[in-house]
Amino acid sequence: VPAFQQLFIMFKNPILGLLAGAVLTAIIQSSSASVGILQALAVTGQVSYGAAVPIIMGQNIGTCVTALLSSVGAARNAKRAAFVHLSFNVIGSAVLIAVFMLGRAIFSPAILDDPATRFGIAIVHTVFNVLCVMILMPMASLLERMAMKVIKDSEVPEEQAILEDRLLNTPPLALQQCREVTVKMAEKAVNCLKASVQAFTAYSPELAENIHLGEDETDKYEDMLGTYLIRLSSKKLSDADSEEVTELMKVIGDFERIADHSVNILESAEELREKGLTLSEQALKEFDVICRAVSDILDISLEAFEKRDPELAMNVEPLEQVIDSLKEELRTRHILR
Repeated sequence: VPAFQQLFIMFKNPILGLLAGAVLTAIIQSSSASVGILQALAVTGQVSYGAAVPIIMGQNIGTCVTALLSSVGAARNAKRAAFVHLSFNVIGSAVLIAVFMLGRAIFSPAILDDPATRFGIAIVHTVFNVLCVMILMPMASLLERMAMKVIKDSEVPEEQAILEDRLLNTPPLALQQCREVTVKMAEKAVNCLKASVQAFTAYSPELAENIHLGEDETDKYEDMLGTYLIRLSSKKLSDADSEEVTELMKVIGDFERIADHSVNILESAEELREKGLTLSEQALKEFDVICRAVSDILDISLEAFEKRDPELAMNVEPLEQVIDSLKEELRTRHILR
């Protein structure tokens, strides 16, 4: 379409050329296609290097639209990635267009009036991106801070954003995300239980508050994952994926109970404090033995679940039987004392 072609070459002002490249690339959502059109026009001899350079810079800005559209409704970190992509290209283009205009005003290089070639456009495009990396790589931490400041954390858990509705259209991907979130839930539950044991010897209001907060979070995890897994189960799944959905539905209940037990243990420690009761030195030693055994079985179970390691999982039941025996033995000793 001649009118469309003219949009690439009608602007003599570099700023307008940059904007034209950005807008047209944003419309067709492909810098490759946009550069290809520019190269095709170059064959006619209508495009000079002076016109091509700003357009190429603009094309790199316009191509960010694809990432921005993809980030709509996505997790915060996905939005931040899109923001960094846009910032990278806008800042790089702003710096280099200023250098280009200054160089053209001072030196007026003759090559800028020469007709651009397809190979020359490719070289300009490559050099532009390499220079952007060289300029902005040292500013990576600054871009990160900008992204964090512009797209702030919200009260909605990041995991809830990860379990997006659109992932349900790709069940294997949705299932993988569910498993990753379940691992986070498991880690939270295990940390709660380990912290609750410390309440007997190192109680503090902050520790108690963290345990309650952790238990609340595991409740939210269970509700969020349970709802999502039910929706996922209605999709077309392979036999293996269907079995894993069932497995996750069961296991999130187990992890939630672990967190509940952490609150029960904390309440026992608080009751002892309120009543001014203390355990004897021997009782504390025996309590420490069973606590370390429980900590070990938690670590083994968590690692086996995370790595899907059946051999490691085989070590859990024997240790559980040892803990059962320990419980009866230590309870009897405590009663006798």
